[in-house]
Amino acid sequence: MKNYSTLSFLAFFLFSYTFSQNRSIPVDTTVITQHSVTVNGTSFNYTAETGTQPVWDEAGKPIAALHYTYYTRNGVKDRKSRPLLISFNGGPGSGSVWMHLAYTGPRVLNIDDEGYPVQPYGVSQNPYSVLDVTDIVYVNPANTGYSRTIPETGEKVDRSKFFGINADIKYLAEWLNTFVTRHNRWRSPKYIVGESYGGTRVMGLSLALQNQQWMYLNGVIMVSPADYKVIRVGGPVSEALNLPYYTAAAWHHKALPAALQSKDLLDILPESEAYTINTLIPALAKGGFISETERNEVAERIAYYSGLSKEEVLSRNLSIPTSYFWKALLRDRGYTVGRLDSRYLGMDREIAGERPDYNSEITSWLHSFTPAINYYLQEELNFKTDMKYNMFGPVRPWDNDNDNTRENLRQAMAQNPYLNVLIQSGYYDGATTYFNAKYTMWQVDPSGRMKDRFQFKGYRSGHMMYLRREDLKQANDDIRTFILDTQAKGKSAKY
Repeated sequence: MKNYSTLSFLAFFLFSYTFSQNRSIPVDTTVITQHSVTVNGTSFNYTAETGTQPVWDEAGKPIAALHYTYYTRNGVKDRKSRPLLISFNGGPGSGSVWMHLAYTGPRVLNIDDEGYPVQPYGVSQNPYSVLDVTDIVYVNPANTGYSRTIPETGEKVDRSKFFGINADIKYLAEWLNTFVTRHNRWRSPKYIVGESYGGTRVMGLSLALQNQQWMYLNGVIMVSPADYKVIRVGGPVSEALNLPYYTAAAWHHKALPAALQSKDLLDILPESEAYTINTLIPALAKGGFISETERNEVAERIAYYSGLSKEEVLSRNLSIPTSYFWKALLRDRGYTVGRLDSRYLGMDREIAGERPDYNSEITSWLHSFTPAINYYLQEELNFKTDMKYNMFGPVRPWDNDNDNTRENLRQAMAQNPYLNVLIQSGYYDGATTYFNAKYTMWQVDPSGRMKDRFQFKGYRSGHMMYLRREDLKQANDDIRTFILDTQAKGKSAKY
């Protein structure tokens, strides 16, 4: 494939000036390159634009430079009707590298079919990218990827403008207004996708874009979403919702009783889910006042659905922390299981203990993602800089107060009949479990009158389910179908 690069004189000047002064990044610059890809058997050319765009303060002065990469399919005659997909990862503090180089974009990591790293590191064409049906922009929030606050550090940085749930939503909504205006995309159907903490982000952005920027969406896509209304609350509901994930992870490692292990995963998960909702949550709600008979019955069933022993369950008062599960499930085999993807195995210093020494899956992923994103942006997209690409950036402490994002999404949907939601989760994700995602979906609209505008899709992998080749294809197909099915097609936005 030939790669023709054009670099504006202004960008060249800014880069040269930057390199001669210090290691920083231009506030506002663009690099454009031309490429081709074959998706689902069809070859086409596309333009890659990567650069920085400022975040402005109330006085119109730049307080941050956000790095982004924007892909548009060439030869599109009617750009106003072509969707725009706006992509965020999570953390908070994570760059947009994950979905950019492993999921929806035109290039995908060199990894094996199950998602494990291989050398030499790099990227190849993504034959399942959704670029065939939608243009895509990957956004790095402040201090992630190449994005930085201005100044980068010190007391002059007003952290309250960036590093919290509501601050993050507010400035990103404003930044997107500028991006959409600069690129003449106001008429396009718009979709936002967020992974992990990005799920919280896009729930909040759905309303902020409407009410603060007057920008209405056609779809919100949440990939392995983190809903802090569940994850950090604790208590009977939060604790019980982990059980179906335990069932899935134990099934994958052939650690369940024969009666369950002999069945397919999708045949046993509904059984574990039903037990969780109908029996386990009410039982845990009784706390120490549960009868001994019921306590023993519940312990037996948790053990049955989790692959742990009844004695372990009883010793922890019927509540198994996820960290303990990762350590204990395969203790007898000498391995731990991964947090974000429990298919991955780890080896601790000691077999004894309450939690793993490290997250085996993230160390595996950093093997392949870190070299690939640095190579790709600098050598294929010609974005030259000495700045470090922050896979995880300095954004903490993070303000989690006043999290109304779930209600934000409900209100945005109520106001906008066009707005639909797709949730995607991997069954082996132990950080933001698939059943937590289902629970979030059920809780957004208590009335149930909008439930036909929600979809849930599950996959036989983990947090980044797209790393598994089979799921890469299916998950992209699911997004592609969602985008095509949620076009207005001349229908008025009314009930």
